[in-house]
Amino acid sequence: MIWALNFCKGSRTIAARCGVGAWRSSARSIAPRGYHASAIRLNASAESSEKTGAMAEKYVLNTYARPTMVLSHGKGSYVYDTDGKGYLDFTAGIAVTALGHSHPEVAAAVADQATKLVHCSNLYHNQWAPKLASGIVEATLAAYPQGTQGIYAKGTDGTDNAGLARVFFSNSGTEANEGALKFARKYGKHVAKAGVLGKGTSEALRGDPNLKCNIVSFTGGFHGRSMGALSVTANPKYQKPFTPLIPGVQTAKYNNTEEIGAFVDERTCAVIVEPMQGEGGIHTAHVEFLRALRRRCDQVGALLIYDEIQCGLGRSGTLWAHQQYPEDCSPDLLTMAKPLANGIPIGAILASSKVAALIKVGDHGTTFGGNPLACRVGTVVLNHIADAQFLEHVRTAGKVLEQELTQGLSQYLGNAIVELRGTGLLRGIQFRSDPTNVIDLARQRGLLLVGAGGNTVRLVPPLNTSIDDIKRGASILIDCVKQSVAEQDSD
Repeated sequence: MIWALNFCKGSRTIAARCGVGAWRSSARSIAPRGYHASAIRLNASAESSEKTGAMAEKYVLNTYARPTMVLSHGKGSYVYDTDGKGYLDFTAGIAVTALGHSHPEVAAAVADQATKLVHCSNLYHNQWAPKLASGIVEATLAAYPQGTQGIYAKGTDGTDNAGLARVFFSNSGTEANEGALKFARKYGKHVAKAGVLGKGTSEALRGDPNLKCNIVSFTGGFHGRSMGALSVTANPKYQKPFTPLIPGVQTAKYNNTEEIGAFVDERTCAVIVEPMQGEGGIHTAHVEFLRALRRRCDQVGALLIYDEIQCGLGRSGTLWAHQQYPEDCSPDLLTMAKPLANGIPIGAILASSKVAALIKVGDHGTTFGGNPLACRVGTVVLNHIADAQFLEHVRTAGKVLEQELTQGLSQYLGNAIVELRGTGLLRGIQFRSDPTNVIDLARQRGLLLVGAGGNTVRLVPPLNTSIDDIKRGASILIDCVKQSVAEQDSD
């Protein structure tokens, strides 16, 4: 299977809704009213990239291997460095800037809210957190009316769950996953104390509810860098320097249905999985795999957590990636972050009614999560992403990208290229060897790419990237692959 779960409904670019043409390639900065553009620009040209790099090396903790150029501003699907060179951005801040850079509605919301209320803590209500929470719940239910399980469970009178599902706001994806794991641990204690898993098991767990604490994750998954999220991220490169990690975590093979019964048992409180893996190399879960996970979680009283931090919120061509699956694959907890506020830090957990009912005042908290600035921007972003025409554009653009790459790289499939994968605008090209040279060549030619696991180049452009720019990026990438292969053959 080369391209998984890909579909489209026409060829319209819906520029008016997505904003994909009017300000795509402009390098000008937009100044708020009352300010001259030169007054708010940080005069980046006067400070060389070499000086910036030296400052970073001296003062910034070095946890990233960065190229030497220094980015100063962006517009639409393009970013620009301090030397004035433009780059077509197929990284989108690692799948974050879904509406592109300097989106006018995002900029207006930030500017206006910054003059009103940026932060007030969760000691008090603010206007925007409830608005965004209601938007997430209602948009999720509206996009998947066939849902009946997990976050889609109906009320006792058969009505929709809009008043029962709940949202908790955090500041990032890893924090959202940490919260979800905490909620699952509490839920596990509840199930253990309730004694609903059969006589022998129930007696043992009632005697020590802490026994129902295990968490199952999967190979290739990436859930964050904080200790809990890192513990369920089965990658030695990330884990080894920080062992020992939290106990009770088991790792099963992604898409292996036969192993599920051996790993997910009565002591399991949660299973966490990405329906479509990003960092792990763009792998898509099989329908039977997710269905078996849902069924097994129900059997043993465990929660099914979907991490849609990268694949969710329109990236796959539907509001949520799991909405491309049958309703008996639905999650109990859904975590999100990256594109939710287009680069303003935010994360969230969507909890089903049975989980929300157990979480009480004081069980979890955050200083900055749910602040009015991030949540106001989140409402702007969600209004775009949840729009049917916007999602149609993502599917169309993804189909175009698939066609361009398949046609341009077909001669290398089975040789330099192992496989082309993905859906929507979450795409990956797996190479037989390290693709760093391809990424470097692309950057030199004005295209930004990001790597992923398994020698994979990841393509995650802004979701409103125009069809012309999708084709342009594909063309640059194809030329870079050809050059890289030729260089390898000549060695």
